[in-house]
Amino acid sequence: MSALLNQQLIFGLLGGLGMFLFGMKIMSEGLQKIAGDKMRKILSALTDNRFIGAFVGIAVTAIIQSSSATTVMVVGFVNAGLLSLIQSIGVILGANIGTTITAQLIAFKITQFALPAIGLGAGLKLFSKNKKYSYTGEIILGLGLLFLGLLTMKHAFIPLKTNDDFRQLFLLVGDYKLLGVLIGALLTVIVQSSSATIGITLVLASSGLISFEASVALILGENIGTTITTNIAAIGTNLAAKRTAFSHFLFNVIGVIYMLLLMPVFMKFISSITPGDADFVIQTQAQANSFAAEIGDKPFIARHIANTHTAFNVINSIIFLPFINLLAKISTLMVRGEDSLDVIQVKFIDDRVLNTPPVAIGQARRETRRMAQVTLEMLEETSLFLEDGDYSRIRSLEMKEELVDVLQREILSFLVKLSQRSISTNTSETLSSLMNIVNDLERIGDFCENLWELEIEKNQGKILFSNLGDNDLSGIAEKTFEFLEFVVKAMDAEDKTIGPKAIEYEDAIDNLEERLRSNHIQRLHTGECAVRPGLIFIDMLSCYEKIGDHTYKISEAICGEK
Repeated sequence: MSALLNQQLIFGLLGGLGMFLFGMKIMSEGLQKIAGDKMRKILSALTDNRFIGAFVGIAVTAIIQSSSATTVMVVGFVNAGLLSLIQSIGVILGANIGTTITAQLIAFKITQFALPAIGLGAGLKLFSKNKKYSYTGEIILGLGLLFLGLLTMKHAFIPLKTNDDFRQLFLLVGDYKLLGVLIGALLTVIVQSSSATIGITLVLASSGLISFEASVALILGENIGTTITTNIAAIGTNLAAKRTAFSHFLFNVIGVIYMLLLMPVFMKFISSITPGDADFVIQTQAQANSFAAEIGDKPFIARHIANTHTAFNVINSIIFLPFINLLAKISTLMVRGEDSLDVIQVKFIDDRVLNTPPVAIGQARRETRRMAQVTLEMLEETSLFLEDGDYSRIRSLEMKEELVDVLQREILSFLVKLSQRSISTNTSETLSSLMNIVNDLERIGDFCENLWELEIEKNQGKILFSNLGDNDLSGIAEKTFEFLEFVVKAMDAEDKTIGPKAIEYEDAIDNLEERLRSNHIQRLHTGECAVRPGLIFIDMLSCYEKIGDHTYKISEAICGEK
């Protein structure tokens, strides 16, 4: 081949593949923005019912347009303890089916509409003020780029038709199925997208470079290659997550093995369910040389390839769904070991879900609610320590305070990473509110720490408050706890109508603090209280008042005012 043809092939392949992957990304982001909270609602439907799990996997993958992204997200959920091994296998089986939607889509002969789609999509994205139309524009733009990428790759492969070396190589793939499986798997690992490698396979076949039999071998390999991404994502996770990733590899490999053994039957089945020549797949070895040159003229080669991908995953899922428990047991036997006994501080957030912003923001909400609950418990235990002086509470309080600090750091880091993704306006606003809530919760934790340190100082100095002082302190502690409890419950219920009640609580605590401070100053004047106890008492009042202030700020964030 001449240097010019080499350049045309390399540039066309790289540019076309880049457009295809970028189009997939834009389309996926647009779909996720339109889906919004529907993603979280779909995931919340997960139960131990394996069929529901499979349908959830299909729905989520249809939205995010990537089985790899879905399975990586599932690994993250298992690692966080949100899904069991058995639940996760059902979802992944469904994800395998969901990813075939892309193959069916690109099998349509609509590449001539790629440029108009890009123009229309870009116009809606850039000039529409309506968010829904703007997100729809992203989907259309992504779809246009996807098809333009396919068209570019197809044109790049045209010179290969007349090259004997490449023809012999592609014929070799058809003759040696395992070689085709290996190439398909390696290509998917390199590109990190089974949809992209299926697109390349479709282009090769429709350009007349490979036979249908070779295409099937490549597709089977691509279904193994996509499981490697999941297993890479499982590095550094707990045992359950590693077993989830291994089970994905296991059932795809087993599926490929029996499909290779039943290849002639499988190919006839595909031919029977796909429009076209009845003898499409029945080719003799003597016809093989002409087959490679003429197969591109077959009008339904793209649909044959798409149906092959769909049929493999549907059949494989139907076969393995009844045996999910067995798959889980085999994965447990194959992946042995023990989890670390160290407490995992972060429970709900995992960087593996960042590529699906609607899910990621939902997990960040759950982690923030957990942080709020820990802070509420810390405030309650702090007030109890102030009442009974039981030093056995200190260790528990210190652990809670450390946990709150860790959660603040990890949640903020997660939210910053999420903010760098392509997210909707609503998600961006929610993200900002969560950041404010997390910071205010951490400040409440700090004031709780100040309170118990003041109590320790009081006890070590053998300082006693008057009965009136103790009662006053208990009163503001109770009111402050009541306010924070009210706000935490509103956070759980996502109740945005708490504004007026929150103002009442805030004013009540401010007025109470001011009245108790004035009363205490009067007791100092009359000699009922000494100066040193008085200073500690006033500092404690100030801590509770500050806790009330930050609780009110949290209520503002919940109401969308911050």
